[in-house]
Amino acid sequence: MMFKNPLLPILGELNAAFGGTSPTIGQDKRAHFAPGKELGPALVSLLNPEKEGLNQLLAAYISMMPGGFQETLRSVIHYALGPDPQVLLNFSWAPSYDFELTMWEIVEPPEHNSAIHLLLKGRYPDHDARFPAA
Repeated sequence: MMFKNPLLPILGELNAAFGGTSPTIGQDKRAHFAPGKELGPALVSLLNPEKEGLNQLLAAYISMMPGGFQETLRSVIHYALGPDPQVLLNFSWAPSYDFELTMWEIVEPPEHNSAIHLLLKGRYPDHDARFPAA
């Protein structure tokens, strides 16, 4: 749950946008993730506008991340949208006190999509409400 909203639909939106057999965000959107661009606004501008509530939650969560994590994720997305065929991305999340990022890349022959898996760990976005001080 994230601010009384389920967290998994956000991951589903990201995985549909950047992974699977037909990612909805392709190489033509690579410039949105160029060096110097902010990750939150770039993602929100490209995800399904009909899911405004989820997009706002995603932007809020990204804004909680340390800057180095935001920049790392932005650069991975920028890299993934470069090759032809593009590198597919798979996002997952687990709760943790501090932010952590584990990633691994599966490299396929050039005619097939390679993939990068990103496991982000961090606090629940509503940590203070979820775990009030005793």
